[in-house]
Amino acid sequence: MVNSKLTHSVSHDPKDLVGTWTLVSVVTERDGKKFDAYGPNAKGHLVFDAIGRYSIIFISGDLPKFASGNRSSGTADESKAVVAGSFAHFGTYVVDAADKSFTFQVERATFPNWDGKNTKRSFGVRGDELHFTDPHSSGGGVATTIFERAKRAR
Repeated sequence: MVNSKLTHSVSHDPKDLVGTWTLVSVVTERDGKKFDAYGPNAKGHLVFDAIGRYSIIFISGDLPKFASGNRSSGTADESKAVVAGSFAHFGTYVVDAADKSFTFQVERATFPNWDGKNTKRSFGVRGDELHFTDPHSSGGGVATTIFERAKRAR
């Protein structure tokens, strides 16, 4: 099997972003240390549509079940773990191909400090992989995120 990373050049074409993507990893570097921001079994999706809207979600693979069975009545520890282990936002996006970047124009986020903010990412698409970098991640530090193009549901 041929490695697609070697046979495809990096693209910064806005059309290459459109579609549904599944999370591969989010690696954050902070204070000289690298770590997997949502853990080894994290899941997530990113959707860019053709009319300039997006939605993105990250969920840790080891979120605790709420003992009460009710998300409105979780313990402080359960709620804290969910907040630290998940992140989502949606809005519109703009691509600057010359700058090799896109900007999320955040309408709403589970981190309310981002509501109404613009967050710029440098990016590249190589084959079916999307890589982007967030120089000011919501958890602090620099985050490098990798998604792969979603396969058709069966």
